[in-house]
Amino acid sequence: MNELSVALLLQTPTVGVRDVACDGACRHRSPSECAAATHLVFPYRGAYVRHVGRQDVVAEANQVVFFNRDQEYAISHPVGGGDACLSVSIGDDLLDELAPADQLEDGASTVFRRPTRGLAPQVQILAARLRHGLARGALEPLRAETLTLDLVRRALGERASSARAASYGRRKLADRAKLVLASDPARRWTLAEVADEVGVSPVYLTQVFAQAEGAPLYRYQLRLRLAAALDQLDDCEDLTALALDLGFSSHSHFTAAFRKLHGCTPVDFRRLVRPRGHA
Repeated sequence: MNELSVALLLQTPTVGVRDVACDGACRHRSPSECAAATHLVFPYRGAYVRHVGRQDVVAEANQVVFFNRDQEYAISHPVGGGDACLSVSIGDDLLDELAPADQLEDGASTVFRRPTRGLAPQVQILAARLRHGLARGALEPLRAETLTLDLVRRALGERASSARAASYGRRKLADRAKLVLASDPARRWTLAEVADEVGVSPVYLTQVFAQAEGAPLYRYQLRLRLAAALDQLDDCEDLTALALDLGFSSHSHFTAAFRKLHGCTPVDFRRLVRPRGHA
C-alpha cells in the first residue's frame, strides 16, 4: 500500500490547502477510494496514474487533476519515486462561481466533466509561490486565501460574473470592504470574515475589489499597515513591538514589506524624519 504524508497548510471557512506526498510503493492499481469533497490537485513532483471507471489519466506537474466529490478512483505508480501534490478544496458554492459552466456536469453538485486540465507556466509558478509561502508561514490568511482563489481561477480559466455590478455598485462594495479593513488594520482577517461584513461571497469580493481598486484586498491591507507605520516611526523605539502591533509576523517581515514599498528600511526612514540629536 502507498504511504501518504499530509501537511495541512491552510484551513479557513473559504479554502483548504494541503501538501500531500506519496511514496509510490503501490505500482499496481490500488483499492478504490472516494473523495469526500471536490479537490483541485496540482502535482509538482513525480507522476502517477489515476483510474476513474474505465478511464486512466496520467497526473504530472503540467496539469491540474480534478478529484470530484463521491467519485470512486484508484491510484497506481508505474514509475518509481512517488509523487507530491498541492491539494486545494473549496466549497461547492464558491467553486461554482469560479468554474466556467462548460467544465461542469449538469446537476446540483460541482462535478468536473474532464479529469484534468493543462496548466500554463504562470499558473505553475503561482502554485509554487503559494505552497512555499504557506510552508514557511509567510502568508497571512487574507493573502493566502486570495492567492488560492486566484490559483483556482487561473487554473480553470477566467469566467465573467453573471451578476457583475455596475461601476458605481462595484465602487460602493469596495468602499465597504475598505472600511472593514480600516476598522482594524492589524487584524489577521480571513476572506470569509470580510465578505460576511460586506454581504457578498468571498469569490465575488475578491473579483470586485481588484476591479475597483486595481489591487487585491491583502495588498490594500498591507498599505494601511505601512501607512500606520509611517505615522508612528518617529516616536517609536521598539520596532519589533511596532511590527507586531501592526499585524506583521516579525521585525524582518515588517522591514521587508516596508523596503519593498518605500525603497528604504523603517530605520532609514526614522533617521530621515528625526531631527539631529534626537535620541
